[in-house]
Amino acid sequence: VQLQASGGGLVQAGGSLTLSCAFSGRTFGSYAMAWFRRAPGKEREFVAGIDWSGPTTYYADSAKGRFTISRDNAENTVSLQMNSLKPEDTAVYYCAVDHTTRGWDNGHYGMDYWGKGTLVTVSS
Repeated sequence: VQLQASGGGLVQAGGSLTLSCAFSGRTFGSYAMAWFRRAPGKEREFVAGIDWSGPTTYYADSAKGRFTISRDNAENTVSLQMNSLKPEDTAVYYCAVDHTTRGWDNGHYGMDYWGKGTLVTVSS
């Protein structure tokens, strides 16, 4: 499985950015997808996730109401629309896949594959 994230960049606080992750190598529709991030000096954290078919989504409290995750199973991509960005959203964002969402409701993510990150910088 290969995951290629893109869309990161520099944006002012209050602005928007859309991240995209291209998936290849396996049957995309078999996997749940998620975005994580690692801010400077902090642990990696879950941001948002979506199950294999798309109707069920998961968000960290910090992302609720501002970020929207979606997937296109025809294009093998997952996107993260980020609005009302804050300086504390500055981080390297990673997309990842999991063959199951079991445990996600309890904050347990056993991701199978990870992509390289894309840097998001939000200036104040």
